[in-house]
Formats: sequence, C-alpha cells, structure tokens
Amino acid sequence: MGRTGLRVSSIGLGTLTWGRDTDEHDAATQLRDFLDAGGNLLDTAGSYGEGRSETVIGELLDGEVNRQDVVISTKSGVRGGSVDASRGNLLSSLDASLTRLGTDYVDLWFIHAPDPHTPITETVSAMKHAVTSGRARYVGLSNFSAWQSAQVATMLKGDPGLAAAQVEYSLLARDIEIEMIPAAAGLGLGVLAWSALGRGVLTGKYRHSVPADSRAASPHLRGFVDPYLTQSARSIVEAVHAAAEGLGRTAAEVALAWTRDAPEVSSALIGARTPAQLAGLLSATDLELPGEIRDVLDEVS
Repeated sequence: MGRTGLRVSSIGLGTLTWGRDTDEHDAATQLRDFLDAGGNLLDTAGSYGEGRSETVIGELLDGEVNRQDVVISTKSGVRGGSVDASRGNLLSSLDASLTRLGTDYVDLWFIHAPDPHTPITETVSAMKHAVTSGRARYVGLSNFSAWQSAQVATMLKGDPGLAAAQVEYSLLARDIEIEMIPAAAGLGLGVLAWSALGRGVLTGKYRHSVPADSRAASPHLRGFVDPYLTQSARSIVEAVHAAAEGLGRTAAEVALAWTRDAPEVSSALIGARTPAQLAGLLSATDLELPGEIRDVLDEVS
C-alpha cells in the first residue's frame, strides 16, 4: 500500500450490497471464496446499508473467518446522505463501526468524502487520534481531490502519515490520471480503485438491455449506474468485449485486469451481489493484458 508496510491483495472485495442485496449466507460464501483465491482486503463503510454491511462482516469474523486473515478497510464521514467530517462525528462513527465489526481496530480507515463545512485541521486531528488511540492502523482519504490529498498528507507527515487514496477508477472513469495518480506517486500513497468495473457496466451486462436483477434495475442503485449507460460508454464496452473475445476471457476479466495493473494502483475493488458473480471476477487473477491490447483500450477510452 504505497510506501507503507501494509500488504493488500491486488483485488479487494467491496461490500456495498452486503446486508441489503446480499444476505449473510451469500456474503459468507463470497468471503470464503475470496480468501481461498488469495485475497485479503475487505472494504466497507459505516454508511453501507446504514451499517448492515459492517454488521454482516462482524458476524463472519465471529465465526467464519480469523480476524488476522483479513485487512479491513472502512470509511466514516457520511451520515444520512450528508457529509460530516467533524472530529466528534468521525470518532463516534469509527467507534460504532468497530462495534458492528466486532473488532478493536481497523487496518485502514478512510474519511469518506471532503466536508466543505469542517476545517481540514479538525478532520486531520481525528485521523491522528484514531491512529494514536489504536482504533486504526493506517488512515486514508476517499473521493478527495489531488490538492486536498496533498494538503492532508503534509499535515500528517511523519506519524501517522497518509497511507492511501480511494477513488473511482476504470476504463469509464480515468479523470484521476490527470492529477490524482501523479499526486499519489509523489506522496507515496497507495490507490484503492473503487468500481473497477465501471459500476458493472464494463461487464457487458447492459449491452442490449437492463437485466431485472441488475443494479441498474434496483430502486436504490439505479442512479449509481445511469451515468455510464451512454453512447460514449457503449463504445468502450464494445472495445472491451472485442478484446475479451480475442483473449478467450470475459469482458469483466479484461476490464478488471486493466485497472488492477494501472500505475500506483495497490488494489482494484470489486463488488458482487452473488457468489457466482464473484467467482467470475476472481478468475481474472491470472490475466495479464498483452501490451498491444492495453494500448488499444487506453486509446479507445
């Protein structure tokens, strides 16, 4: 993870749907399959399912999985759909997360989003306290800009230091290459790329229609997917599909491999509603894209 000593798997398991669209039985199967495939990074947030995602993870750690086998990443600062990165809210939210997770520390704690109404010095003071109090081993920023990340990294310089930046990154979302990726390289941050499959669109599931059991058909996730159901996105999806056919792999495997192997990316985060969907993604672990295919995908996108 950047310049830290924290070791994370190159593919991380996101749990946005756990406790809501993915029940505890399927979550247990997903986690076992993920660990068996060599994964260790489990990403969640206090706001996922209003805490239900963390509760499911806590139940699994209580009986299914050894705590030492997983690197737990969670996020605080979003409550009821609004951002609150004040010291009081961040620390109380972190304590609530630890209770739901059934652990006394998280390996990586992210501030979920920048808060324009709270001085950054106050947010940073909470990050420092989380580490010095033992609640978090490392701290990071989620969805912050490059200049904001540089500001916080400067304020945290030394102990504890800023470890990571979690940002959206895929063939459908490459804006971070302009400033965030160079900033991460300069600051020594590991990048966690969320929605590495373009919110599911790069799998090709929406090429011809919207499946009834997909996120785009879900009342609470439709707005999450809609921005990528465009004509420009469709041309990129078709290019990924063509590359996949040529390699004898799936479009999801190709898209995931592209993000996973991008410069500065420590881990590409994937989310699957069912164990079968996850199995199809984990099969990408052995795929290395030929240089000429990566070049073509770079150009098309």
